[in-house]
Amino acid sequence: MTRHRSSFLVLALVAASGLSIAADDPGGLPEDARLNALFRDYLTETFHREPLSATRLGEHGFDDKLDDLSPEAREANLQLRRDTLARLRKEVVVDRLSRPSKIDYDVFLRHLESTIWLGETFHPFRDDPRVYGDYATESVYLLLTQSSLPREVNRRNALERMRQVPRVLETARKTIGRPPRVKVETAIRQTEGAVGFYKTELFRLAGDPPGEGQLAADAAKLVGLLSDYLAFLKTEVLPRSTDDWRIGRELFVKKLDYELDAGLTADEVLAEAEREAVRVETEMSVFARQIWSEFFPGVAVPPDDPAGRSEMTRRVLERIGDDHGTADSLVADARSTVHAIKDFISARKILALPEPDQCRIIEMPEFMRGNSVAYLNPAPPLDSRGSSEYSISPPPADWSRERADSLLREYNRSMLKILTIHEAYPGHYVQLEYSNKCPSFIRLVLSSGTFAEGWAVYTEQMMLDQGFGGGDVKLRLQQLKFYLRAVVNAILDNKMHCGAMTDAEARDLLMNRAFQTEGEAVGKIIRSKQSSCQLSTYFVGRTAFYRLRQSVQREQGDRFDLARFHEAALSEGTLPVKFLPELVRARLAVTKEK
Repeated sequence: MTRHRSSFLVLALVAASGLSIAADDPGGLPEDARLNALFRDYLTETFHREPLSATRLGEHGFDDKLDDLSPEAREANLQLRRDTLARLRKEVVVDRLSRPSKIDYDVFLRHLESTIWLGETFHPFRDDPRVYGDYATESVYLLLTQSSLPREVNRRNALERMRQVPRVLETARKTIGRPPRVKVETAIRQTEGAVGFYKTELFRLAGDPPGEGQLAADAAKLVGLLSDYLAFLKTEVLPRSTDDWRIGRELFVKKLDYELDAGLTADEVLAEAEREAVRVETEMSVFARQIWSEFFPGVAVPPDDPAGRSEMTRRVLERIGDDHGTADSLVADARSTVHAIKDFISARKILALPEPDQCRIIEMPEFMRGNSVAYLNPAPPLDSRGSSEYSISPPPADWSRERADSLLREYNRSMLKILTIHEAYPGHYVQLEYSNKCPSFIRLVLSSGTFAEGWAVYTEQMMLDQGFGGGDVKLRLQQLKFYLRAVVNAILDNKMHCGAMTDAEARDLLMNRAFQTEGEAVGKIIRSKQSSCQLSTYFVGRTAFYRLRQSVQREQGDRFDLARFHEAALSEGTLPVKFLPELVRARLAVTKEK
C-alpha cells in the first residue's frame, strides 16, 4: 500500500508546484505549452490554499502554513477545480496536442472531474474524523522526516505549524457530525498516537532534548489540546456515531470507474475476481500437496474434493505460519530480507535499482496506524533528496495475546519476504523512484493507485518466477496466498459496499476462502468499511501488468528482455493502466532502434 500518491482521487489534492519547472517545453507544440501553463497556474493557486499538499509533494515554500479547513475555504477550493475544468475544456484544443500531451490532458481532465465529483458527493470533514489527524500530526512529521531542508529550517517550520493546529482542532469540533463508528474508533486510536508523538517522538526527530525550550512548551500545549480533543471524540462523537458506512451500489460504480480508470465496470471486476479466486485456490492446493508430508508425515492427505483441498491448504499454511518473529522483532525481521532481495534483482537483471537507495524501513508511527499493517510513504517528486519510508505496524499493545499472535502468524518469515517485495524492492519504492523521474510534469504529480498497486502485486509472482527463493515451495505458497488476498480484496470491496455483506460473511470469505488469520481478517474488514474502491486497485492493476507482459513477450519471442520491459513500464509515470500498452510498446520500439 502507498500513502498520498496511491491515487489521484484523494480529496487532499496530490499535486506539485510549477515554480521549479521550466515554463515551456522547447521541443513541444504550442498547445502542449498552453496545457502545461494551465496546469502550473492551477497548482500554484492550489498550493497557496492547501499547504499540506505542497509539503507532501516536496514543494517547501509553504511548510510554515496549514490549510484553512473552514467550509467557506473548502468550497472555494472546490470552485477552483470547477473553474479550472471549464478553462481546460475551453482553452486547450485537444486535436492540436502532441500524443504525449493528449495523455496528459486526459489525466488532468479525469483528475479534475473526479475530485469535483468526490467533493460534491462525499463530506469527509463532516463524516470522517480521521482526516484531521493529517493536519494535526502528519503535517509536522513530514517536515522532520522527509524534507531535505536544513534541520533548523524544518524545526522552525514545524513550530509554526504546531501553532496552527489549535485552529484545525477547533474546526474539527465544529464540523464533525455523525460519522460511521468504525472511522471514529480509528480516529481515537490515531489521536492517542498523536498525543504520544508530541510527548516523545517529536523531540527525537527534531533533535531537541525533551522538556526543554520553545519546542517543548508548544508541544505541551498541543498535548493538552489533543487530550481534550480525544475526550471529545470519545464522549461526544462516538456516542452519536452510526453504523452507516456503506456507500451503496450507485456511488460505488461511479467512484470505482474514477478510481480504476481502466475501462472496466464494477460487475466486470467482480466477475473476473471471482473466476481468478477459483484458479488461484486450485494452484495453491497443488503446492500444498507437495509439502503435506513434510509437515504431516504418515498422515493421509485430505480427500481430493473442494473441501478437502481447502483443508489441506489451510493446514499447511498454518504450519508455515509457525515460523514467525515477535512484535518487537517484526520491523527488524523485515529489514533482514532486504539485502538478499536487492542482490537477486541486480544479479538476475530484473531492472536497474535506484541509486542512491533512499528507502528507510521503520516502525509505523502510532498516529498513522489503523488502516493497514504496512505502507510505503514515497519520496516527494519535487524534493529529489527526500527519502521514502517503508512502515510496518506491530500488533497494537492493547491487543490480546491471541489476536497479536494471529497477526504475527500471518506475517511470518516467508510472508515478510513477499511484503518487502511488494512495498519496496522492486515494488512501490522502486516504482515511485522511477515515477519521480518522469519527463511529463502532469504525470509526475497526478498518479494512479491502480498502476502503483498493480505493479507491486505483479512483482510478487515475477520475482519467484525468476528464481527468487530458489524454488522454495513454502515461499511460493505464501506468494499465492498474498495474491489471493489481492483478488479477494476486489470481491470484498464490491460486496461490502454494493451489497449487504455482514461481518460474519466477510470473515468467512477472508479466513475460509482466502486463508487469512483472524487478526488479518478483522483488520481488513475494518479497512473495507473505512474506504471504498481502493481495495479493488490491486487486482485490476496486477491484471493489467500481467497481461501486457504476456502479450509483449509473445510478440517479441527470443528478443524479449525482462529488464527493458520493466523499465519501459515504469518510465512514463504512475499513469492510468489503460495507457500502458501503447506507451510501453512505443518506448520498447525506441530503445530497440537505439
